[in-house]
Amino acid sequence: MSLISPWRADFPGILALEAEGQTYLDSAATAQKPQAVLDALLAYLAGGVANVHRAQHLPGERATRTFEATRGKAAQWLNAASAEEIIFTRGTTESLNLLAYGLEHLLQPGEQIVISALEHHANLLPWQQLAKRRGLELLVLPLDDTGSVDLQQAARLIGPRTRLLAVSQLSNVLGRWQPLDELLALARTHGAISVVDGAQGAVHGRPDMQALGCDFYVCSSHKLYGPDGVGLLYGRREQLNKLQHWQFGGEMVLDADYQAARFRPAPLGFEAGTPAVSSVIALGAALGWLSSLDHAAAARHEAALHAELLAGLQARDAVRLLGQPRLALASFCVDGVHNADLAHLLSEQGIAVRAGHHCAMPLMKGLGLSGAIRASLGLYNNGEDLQRFFSALDNALELLR
Repeated sequence: MSLISPWRADFPGILALEAEGQTYLDSAATAQKPQAVLDALLAYLAGGVANVHRAQHLPGERATRTFEATRGKAAQWLNAASAEEIIFTRGTTESLNLLAYGLEHLLQPGEQIVISALEHHANLLPWQQLAKRRGLELLVLPLDDTGSVDLQQAARLIGPRTRLLAVSQLSNVLGRWQPLDELLALARTHGAISVVDGAQGAVHGRPDMQALGCDFYVCSSHKLYGPDGVGLLYGRREQLNKLQHWQFGGEMVLDADYQAARFRPAPLGFEAGTPAVSSVIALGAALGWLSSLDHAAAARHEAALHAELLAGLQARDAVRLLGQPRLALASFCVDGVHNADLAHLLSEQGIAVRAGHHCAMPLMKGLGLSGAIRASLGLYNNGEDLQRFFSALDNALELLR
């Protein structure tokens, strides 16, 4: 019996793609949007827009109230201690760049930044460039055969000179939860700042900042079934107070004259300029929709779909999985077949998957690959989507061989 998604009807985009003969299996790149998000966008845009935090008139007051309500929803979603620990950014990438500049003054030449071998470019390049600017050593934690950070190696590499640890919660290529509890404990032992990239992890498990105990956590709206152009940066209050400002302009200023200025603390001190008001408001609707779900039912559906995806791939000759994916996605290559050729033939049959290095070129180089195919799942996907995918995959492989 084919798996059925009870949430599929909430997503007009999925239904529209289906009507075009398209099967969407690229949610790790960006997710489709539920009707609640579309309704929130239209209500704000059609109801009279205004800037936030700047005006005493009714439209401005209304926009500010709704905008700040999303900050409260985000704090609840992440189980932060306060809404003041939530900064709105343009996405995970901007959040990580903000941290790389905002924390720069705390790191001294010869100290170490530690990342893992599986990081997305967004959680590699800002730290790589920071290391170059400050004369720091960038250490890379190796992986075990499953695609998880090797904890024995991590215990050896994370040491007294480690000042910052930046790791992903869930790999966007290997589909594995990483051993954050152990890694964060190692960071705390040596007094290192900890940064968690939750771009993928926030989508597939309710994040809990109190339980996780990291210093900073970042994620993106567009993967959380919300609009693009918005991200969340959580920081523990005592760590936020250490950040230096990195963008300057309207709203973040307390007082300014021609030669000097004083700036607001977080969160508004790190939200220079007009924010993405409509997208932040719509993110609030996405978080509301997510909060309304039966989370146990959602987890069961995702797990069953993922098991079906893995079983179908493992049943096909010459298909090689990357690592041992546990959730949400599977990346694979086929012996003797270029990933771009395979993706092209899948696309011609209406199958939307991702091909290439998935913004993790060093990981791919380490695996000896130029790229791979990634199929990734959302709550709206069902068993019929996978059946169409496997049928198209068989057709493509027959042609290519």
